[in-house]
Amino acid sequence: MTKYLIGRILRALLSVVLVVAVIMIMVYSFLDKQSIFATDPNYTKTKLNGRETYKMQKWEEYGYLDYIPFSDWLKAELKAGSITQEEYDSAAKLGKNYDTDSAETAHFVQLFKEKYESEGYEVVRLPGQTKPNSKKYKEGGNPQLYAYKDIPILKRLLTYFTGLFKVDNIHNAESVEGERGLTFTLYDPVYGGNKFSPAIMGNGTNHKYLLYFDEKFPFVHQNLLKIQLGKSYSVNEGVDVFDTMTQTQGALEYSTITYPSGVVEQTADDLHTATYIAGSREKGALNQRYYVDDYTGVVTAKDGMSKMGYSFLIGIISVVIAYLLAVPLGVLMALKKDKLVDKLGTFYIIFIMAVPSLGYIFIFRAVGNAIGLPTTFNMNEPTWLMYVLPIISLSLPSIANLMKWLRRYMIDQMNSDYVKFARSGGLSEGEIFSKHILKNAIIPVVHGIPGSILLSLTGAIITERVYVVPGVGNVLTTAINQYDNGVIVGVALFYAVLSVTSVIVGDILMSVMDPRISFTSKAR
Repeated sequence: MTKYLIGRILRALLSVVLVVAVIMIMVYSFLDKQSIFATDPNYTKTKLNGRETYKMQKWEEYGYLDYIPFSDWLKAELKAGSITQEEYDSAAKLGKNYDTDSAETAHFVQLFKEKYESEGYEVVRLPGQTKPNSKKYKEGGNPQLYAYKDIPILKRLLTYFTGLFKVDNIHNAESVEGERGLTFTLYDPVYGGNKFSPAIMGNGTNHKYLLYFDEKFPFVHQNLLKIQLGKSYSVNEGVDVFDTMTQTQGALEYSTITYPSGVVEQTADDLHTATYIAGSREKGALNQRYYVDDYTGVVTAKDGMSKMGYSFLIGIISVVIAYLLAVPLGVLMALKKDKLVDKLGTFYIIFIMAVPSLGYIFIFRAVGNAIGLPTTFNMNEPTWLMYVLPIISLSLPSIANLMKWLRRYMIDQMNSDYVKFARSGGLSEGEIFSKHILKNAIIPVVHGIPGSILLSLTGAIITERVYVVPGVGNVLTTAINQYDNGVIVGVALFYAVLSVTSVIVGDILMSVMDPRISFTSKAR
């Protein structure tokens, strides 16, 4: 069993890597990277050389290429001490073209070209564009010099997977007041220090709170290990995909908290999310009032669930309902083969299979609207009734699918030779059914339970769009429409991991249900 699991996990990891590699090739090689500017208002505002450099900047942000402006290279050389401030000031003034560069500028331009051309970069010089009969440059017409090269798929894969997990440590912050280290407390100062609430806090870490307890499920929370699936550039600009799916939504949730300075207020600031922002207290009077250090970057608390939370809640309830209804109905159809119950069940199965999912979702939405059920989500005025229609719409195909396969497995088992021998041996129909037929027929159905549960986290694209559910189902389609490559790759990885995990857990569950299934091989 152990050998099987190790091999299965290794193959699963390889499958995940291959999936991400294929997605990256499709996104970064087959799709026109110019498409990312289709809905970018800043792109239409820039002109001439400014537009070209803006394109390069955005392509670098989206992960298409490595982009090095001449000015950035000069700044790096100055910071490293390779050039003096005087040399920097002279070299930074690019002429209209190569012929008009000063001797100092020409020298450093040549060094820049030689360095990056030797490393496989393409060096581009955009000559300045002046106004007619004037030495002044047009808007966006300033001369530009930069180097760029496409990022190889292997390097992109390596960078992505090595940055997938980030562990916070006491050396992450640039400079901190006091000694770097960790502090453990039994009484969280957020609650005024008078409430038993253990926490581990850091100084020099990116997050102030690395581990803490509160009254919200799952009660224990951590910022020590962060999952970085990929940063969004349009769907949720500047926010990682994992954070987009797990951050709470809805209206602000106020509570009484004690700020580090001792100020007590009713606020929506979640101090447990505090992150380090260098120099933030010097730049803001409010930060000086509430904080004693630069851990001032906080997220506001919301009273709703996260995108993943809404999707999982709807999904898991629909899965439970599906199994509770489909298993007895499928068994009943098999026992009453060709009778009225079987014919009605078969009609329902054919109806669900024949009608497109969008069709019956709109049918039930119309019926629900007619009887007064909410047809869209309203997080400002939440009610349990708004979950009814999405759950029903998700349950319907699952019920039909489970009924179909369970009926088939049951009938196959009922016609098996071992059942005939059991009857001839004097076993009652009840014993044959419970000890043999149902037990064997249910095994393939059991294999799909982990997948149904885990894949509830991925949401349902059509159902969530029809009922305006603020879940994760819309994240991938929105990212594809907006060419948000980081989100596309991150969500694809998330789906792939859940899929292979559900298969492995399903295999294990089958072996538990049926002793005849073994994942070990014996020498003959």
